[in-house]
Amino acid sequence: MNDLDLERPKILVVDDHPSNRLAAVALLSVEGYDVIEAESGEAALARVSEIQPDLILLDVMMPGMDGYEVCRRLKGDEHTRLTPIVFITALDDRRDRLRGIEAGGDDFLTKPFDRLELSARVKSLVQQKRLNEDLDHAEQVLFSIARTVESRDPNTGDHCERLVLQGKAFGEFLGLARSEVRDLMWGGYLHDIGKVGIPDAVLLKQGRLTPEEWQTMKQHVLIGERICLPLRTMRGVVPIIRHHHERWNGSGYPDGLVGHTIPFLAQVFQFTDIYDALTNERPYKKAFSPQDALEIIADEVQRGWRNPELFVRFSEFVQATEMERSSLTPNWFQKYVRAGR
Repeated sequence: MNDLDLERPKILVVDDHPSNRLAAVALLSVEGYDVIEAESGEAALARVSEIQPDLILLDVMMPGMDGYEVCRRLKGDEHTRLTPIVFITALDDRRDRLRGIEAGGDDFLTKPFDRLELSARVKSLVQQKRLNEDLDHAEQVLFSIARTVESRDPNTGDHCERLVLQGKAFGEFLGLARSEVRDLMWGGYLHDIGKVGIPDAVLLKQGRLTPEEWQTMKQHVLIGERICLPLRTMRGVVPIIRHHHERWNGSGYPDGLVGHTIPFLAQVFQFTDIYDALTNERPYKKAFSPQDALEIIADEVQRGWRNPELFVRFSEFVQATEMERSSLTPNWFQKYVRAGR
């Protein structure tokens, strides 16, 4: 047990038969685990809240709430989703295993227990859980830094929170994969995290930046990339952070990428970022209407700054979501599409 943390891992054994619980307790106690018992699904949910176990051995067939339902509830809870769940069953039916996988189970063991197999699987899953928690904590630190960065600039309001919601909605509108939608949402929080390394004299300056100050400001995308790059879970977010200021014609920064060499999610993110900035009030500007905002972005498309095909999809998205809440009319947009711009 030396290669586990010094704190003894807690294992929750859930089974309505006392003899089955006793067998698991005997085997795991010898291995150095703290073992807690629960006799039903309802009792298991209560014990999880109390003890926060490192792993759950969960019987499938129980009266009342069965193991599948217990698993679904725990995996659907933000506080317990990382807790590994091993289904314990006497069943060896493929359909039952598929049900367990669909419920979110992490592994299966068949009764009666094989001591070596039980020991190996429990040890592996406890280690994995603690690694996942470390990653989760690191991600939360990044989000906290991002919120701190946003709070330094009182002009932005709840910009990041709005981008998270807009990124999710636009990503789903485009039919993107679930992981891509998640990356867009995380990009909403983290795209400007690199501004933590920009001096206040530059970041909060009122008025036009000098050429030297502008070069300093542009470093925020590289600083943000360096902050997030070490985390594997950020691999899809890092391109958004680095490239959300690129332009379709190559006039953006930091790399001057052109056209489809700009990562697609960075292109998608640009539209939600620009649209939110335009449609919300700042001390130096009024809030534009959805129609006016789209016209301004259309002008950027004509200048060669944005992907014209993606702009069409974003315009359709805005019309679909804003038409009922505003006086937006699609006439100008239809003219734009018919002109083939």
